[in-house]
Amino acid sequence: MKIGLVLEGGGMRGLYTAGVLDTFMAEHWTPDYVVGVSAGACHAASFVSGQRGRAYRTNMDYLGDKRYLSFRNYLTTGSLFGMKFIFETVPDHLDPYDYDAMLASPMEYEIGVTDVDTGKPVFFSKESLYHDCTLLAASSSIPVFSPIVEYQGHRYLDGGTSAPIPVERALEMGCDHLVVVLTRDRSYVKSPEGFGTVYHRVFHKYPQMAHALDTRHEVYARERELLFQLEQEGRATVIAPEAPITLSRFEKDREKLDALYRQGQDQCRRLWENGKIPKVEHKGDSL
Repeated sequence: MKIGLVLEGGGMRGLYTAGVLDTFMAEHWTPDYVVGVSAGACHAASFVSGQRGRAYRTNMDYLGDKRYLSFRNYLTTGSLFGMKFIFETVPDHLDPYDYDAMLASPMEYEIGVTDVDTGKPVFFSKESLYHDCTLLAASSSIPVFSPIVEYQGHRYLDGGTSAPIPVERALEMGCDHLVVVLTRDRSYVKSPEGFGTVYHRVFHKYPQMAHALDTRHEVYARERELLFQLEQEGRATVIAPEAPITLSRFEKDREKLDALYRQGQDQCRRLWENGKIPKVEHKGDSL
């Protein structure tokens, strides 16, 4: 049975996901396939490379650094998050990312982005990340709040726009059972984007990208419906916050973020101890 791990985005709400993934690493749980978008893709990178605690550190250690998240960044680069700092300075110098371990891992790993010209999701394998975090930057580039990222002659933005919970991709990749980590509680209903006039103006040259933003809430609802149907059929395990998360994707309150991380750890631990996380058998060993 092929086990897939699917990770939703959500900016700083991804500290919940980081808590879940660190618990998985503590238990040496390694699925066959991992796919993530936006913050989910970033945390997946540290998970696949086996760097327990790195996702937490790279989100928390630089909260007070204006290069990480500030309005100054937006004025100088067009992004509230300091993309060069986050995706070059941190992984290359401050908290080095283990590219070799990521490539050596038996886990398949894909990063989801949105093609600005088509408005459709595109998925890249982990080999595209070797010593280059451009695709993670693209997957995390929030429309309007971040500039378009160019990669191999194409233009990309936030993977969570076109595939906010890439369940269908995991099924396409042959997964029999999915473990899906959400950063919104089960009752959450996504509203239509509230700044349509702004993004239609920003993306006037890219009407399909504007359309993707117009319909994002509908795609999100369909993906959640599919996910919960799979859960009822016994084909998916859902890990989600027990109550609505009131933090924004730009949250900087250290205490709140730490509590969210602990919540992810605690919930995953309970599911693990209750036997709710499917065991994965790899060639040559078993868990």
